[in-house]
Amino acid sequence: MKRLIGFILTLLLSVTLYANGFNKEVKFKDFDIVLISQKPIAVGDNEFIFDIKRANNPLKAKEVKVKFFMPAMPGMPYMEYKADAKSIEDGKYKAKVNLSMRGTWQLHIFITTQDGKKYRIKSSINF
Repeated sequence: MKRLIGFILTLLLSVTLYANGFNKEVKFKDFDIVLISQKPIAVGDNEFIFDIKRANNPLKAKEVKVKFFMPAMPGMPYMEYKADAKSIEDGKYKAKVNLSMRGTWQLHIFITTQDGKKYRIKSSINF
């Protein structure tokens, strides 16, 4: 009976973790960014939400762009996907990207503030 209960709890925990999608925190200077995907990252189209705060306040940026890329490797060309992130509410921006294969993708987030200052924040994702 204990084994059955343990199995059921493990199964429920696995389903719960899978259903949560993907979250990653990125910090740069006074920027705090949480990269969120409601679904687990997969090959093909993915939708990401960038929750951007600056000095603990939601950022109202003039422009947010993202670039996902994978450097060339033996037998594999350089791959890249760029997207303009659209504002969905204060500090939250949504972008759809197509990741053409599994592996580690480099991520650059380009932010232009209301006063015209430009920032490039680097991170990566692995799936």
